[in-house]
Parts: sequence; structure tokens; C-alpha cells
Amino acid sequence: MAESSAEKTEEATPKRIEDARKEGNVPKSVDMAGFVALTAAVIALAALFGYIAEYMMRFFRYCASFAAHPLELNQIAALGLNGTLAVVKTAVPLAALVALFGAIGYIVQFGLLFTTKPLIPDLKKINPIKGFSNLFSMQRLIDGVKITLKVLIALGTAGYFLWKYIKELPTVGLFGIGDQIAWLVEKSLVISVVMLLVFFSFALIDISITRYYHFKRLRMSKQEVLDEYKNIEGSPEVKARIRRIQTQMSRRRMMKDLEHADVVVTNPTHFAVALRYKPNKPFNDRAPVVVAKGADNLAITIKSFAREYNIAIVEDPPLARELYRLVDIGRAIPQSLFNAVIELFRYVAETTGKRFI
Repeated sequence: MAESSAEKTEEATPKRIEDARKEGNVPKSVDMAGFVALTAAVIALAALFGYIAEYMMRFFRYCASFAAHPLELNQIAALGLNGTLAVVKTAVPLAALVALFGAIGYIVQFGLLFTTKPLIPDLKKINPIKGFSNLFSMQRLIDGVKITLKVLIALGTAGYFLWKYIKELPTVGLFGIGDQIAWLVEKSLVISVVMLLVFFSFALIDISITRYYHFKRLRMSKQEVLDEYKNIEGSPEVKARIRRIQTQMSRRRMMKDLEHADVVVTNPTHFAVALRYKPNKPFNDRAPVVVAKGADNLAITIKSFAREYNIAIVEDPPLARELYRLVDIGRAIPQSLFNAVIELFRYVAETTGKRFI
């Protein structure tokens, strides 16, 4: 069965991908951005742990200083202000760093992108009937299964390690406070690394699936590829018409220049090349110049114009073929043909009495 032209069988063209990007339609994995942000949070928390712990200890000591006295209104206000400052100084730097790396997590996927297209209201997006149908679409079902699997795997992995650590607690309870803290730090580091590896696996799988479906949605039919090519390069019919017009204009210009020719050398039937040699003004030719050339029907037209302008026509098949093959219109003859052409002009001068110098 022949493939339908409407089937999306062709990979997206660079223009299709770029147009989608301008509209904000890019392959973005939430899991990859979340993993980058989570990694930054863990690293930042480890780096800032001493600072946060020390600051919070100072704040708790400050709060404890009010325990033995009844609180007055100004003291309650001071506690509230210092509590707010404690949150700002400890949590805000961490949150800002996480937000920054969350943005970087998207940038590394598709580069910097600024577009206002997604902000433009679209009534289709708030269509309640379409929205209700989307709730029960296959894509929603797949997303739900993915989320459920990720939650189960993450909880299962974390639960496994936590259960192992809980079984160690009776032994850890016999340690000194310093050893207990060291144990807690060590186990926290282990479970953090394990969970980061789990989330990294999620991110790799998610970004692969996201990119696959993104480019699958951008696939094009053969007709769409052809239409895009026409829009970029122009319709073949229009291009052919332009070429015909250009050829006609070039021929008209060539025939106009033909009146300044001094001799037409022919094949005699297949080729005709018109030469001009006017070393004085207005042309100041330093060597004979080809002003027109053509084959077959155009050659016949050139000879017809030559007779009309009373231009000498000389049959020299080898020279006509070489001039036609080697020299473009408006160009002087090459050194290799110089002697043959000079002999041609000498012959014309002898037979017509025309002087060229």
C-alpha cells in the first residue's frame, strides 16, 4: 500500500526545529533540571553546614536567654525579627543557589532562550472539553505510571538504607557524642550520594524520552518538507520563469552589444561567436573581446543580426568551437587563441578594407 502523504515520516528540518524553539517548544526534562538543582542543594548544604549550624546555635542561645523572664511586647518583636533574619541568612542563600542551578539545569538542555510566545493567552488551552479529555489521554496515563514508578523506586531505595541504619542505632547509642555525629554525617553522605545516583538515572531516562517524543512531534510529512523547501527556495515554476526572464534579458543585451562587433566566426551551422576589437575610445580594447556567442538557433539569430548590421561573417569551425568553449561573453580572448584571432582580423581587414588600429 502506498504511503499516505499526510503521514509524518520525515525528520524535522532545521527550520522546523528553529520555529518551534522560537515558540518556546523545546525538549526540556524536569527531572534533569531537578537533579542539577538537588545536586547543588546537597553540595551547598554540605559547604554551608558549619555556617548554618553556628548561626542557628547562636539564635537558639539567644532565644534561651528569655526563658527565665516573662516576655514583653518589645522582646516578642525582637524575637520575631531575629527569627526572620535567621531564616533569611540561612535559608535564602541556599534557596537562591538551588534556583540558580535549577535554571542552569534547563539552560544546559536547550541553551539560552527568551520568548514571550508561551505567555500569549490561548483560548484552546482553557477549553474545558479538551482539558477534560486530556485528563484521560494516553500521555497522562504514561506520565502517571512514570511518576508512580519513580516514587516507588526512590522510596524503596531510601527505605532500604534507612532500615540498615536503624538496625545500627542500638550500637551507635553506645558511642560518644562526637562519634555519633561522625556516624550521622557519614550515613547522611552515603544516602545522599545513593539518592543522587537514583535521581540521575531518572534524569537520563527522562531526557531521552523527552527528546524522542519532542522530535517525534515535530516530524513532517513529505508534502510539508516540499512546501517548506518551496517557501525557502521559491517555487520551481517561479524559479524557472525567473531564469527564462533572465536569459531573455541577457540575450537582448547581447544582441544590443552585437552591433559593436567587428566579425562573427562560425562553425558554420552549430556555433557563432561575435568578436569586437576597438582599441580606441569608447571601448579601449587591449585584445579582441567576445560580445556574443550562441549555439544552434541562437547561432542562426546572431548571424542574422550580423547581416543586418553589415558585420563580416567568417567560417572557421575549429576557432569557433574553441572561442565558444573557452571565452565567456564580455571577456577578452586568451593568449592561446591570440594568434588565430589576429589572423582572422587580418583576413577581415584584407577582404573588407576595414582598419582595426
